[in-house]
Amino acid sequence: MSVTVVGLDGAALPPAAARALAGARVVVGAPHQLAVVPVPVGATVLGPAELDGLPDTSPVVVLASGDPGFFGIVRALRTRGLRPVVLPARSSVARAFALLGRSWDDVAVVSAHGRSLRGALNVCRAHPAVAVLTGPGAGAVEIVAGLAGWRRTVLVAEDLGGPDERVRPFDGGPPRDPHVVLCLADEHTVPTRGWIAGGEPVPPSAGWALEEAEFSHREGMITKSEVRALALARLAPGPGRLVWDLGAGSGSVGVECARLGAAVVAVERDPAQCVRLVANASAHRVDVRVIEGQAPAVLSALPEPDAVFVGGGGPDVVLAAARASPRVVVTLAALDRLAPCRAALREAGHHVGGVQLAASRFAELPDGSVRLAATNPVLLLWGRR
Repeated sequence: MSVTVVGLDGAALPPAAARALAGARVVVGAPHQLAVVPVPVGATVLGPAELDGLPDTSPVVVLASGDPGFFGIVRALRTRGLRPVVLPARSSVARAFALLGRSWDDVAVVSAHGRSLRGALNVCRAHPAVAVLTGPGAGAVEIVAGLAGWRRTVLVAEDLGGPDERVRPFDGGPPRDPHVVLCLADEHTVPTRGWIAGGEPVPPSAGWALEEAEFSHREGMITKSEVRALALARLAPGPGRLVWDLGAGSGSVGVECARLGAAVVAVERDPAQCVRLVANASAHRVDVRVIEGQAPAVLSALPEPDAVFVGGGGPDVVLAAARASPRVVVTLAALDRLAPCRAALREAGHHVGGVQLAASRFAELPDGSVRLAATNPVLLLWGRR
């Protein structure tokens, strides 16, 4: 079967696309797409939901919006064993940022069309510049609601390819389809010159489990790098995921999770530590939402996490974290807290593991040789549900 996919962007069809459409015996497209192209007389017309019922007739033309290879219908055709000829138009994202007059090589692009909005929201919470391909129940209204508490400007690029296409601040009014949501930490910031699309690479080029000196902290009051390395491995932070950092202190674990692409909410009761946490996030150029308050009291108002790190708090905090998340990591310095925290994880239905970490670091002697200097042992618990 001969299949050609034609991308539409509101402009006149280029010659190759016009020729393919003129010779089509079957045309597949949504009503708004079929309305703007000259469908050949006598051609069978099908909707996108009827791809599985394509007649064994050639040639077939499938209409799509923008670039059909960019979160588009080309994947659906390939999964059906078809190898289409693709004639793309400008992608909706490229068109949206052209209207804004902004480069977009630093922009993370996510799709919420036919997918869960949760991952897209977490990217918007973590990344300073995001374009969201929208769908029913996953548009500007839902995105704005999910970003409550995060400092973001939400713009709508609407009627893309149509006579009234524009980019406007979202004001609650329904956007005109097709539309893309642009979520920006600061719409006036000029992106720094990069080399990889989407911004900084994940994982970060400078590595992770950074030295304690990389963070401002109260003397000794920081999760040591060796402990942080294992905690990060168990938390599995990444793009599209949300991590709670409870009893965050200086925020070293939360900042590291954000450096690995996750959205992060840090809860800390000490105002001075909250200030320090914000400074650490800023120094590492990541966005961490800081909640000054006491867990578990403040947790009910937070969006659902994918993982929780408990760096401070008793069994009540661990139990609340374990009920909220399928993945929990707890650090303990006091041995008598081990049994109740382990019991709290088990009560919430988690499979529990743990280890004691006792690292000895190199310390230089006056003659240039080294000795081993022991750090305080730490108990690390983790639960998976």
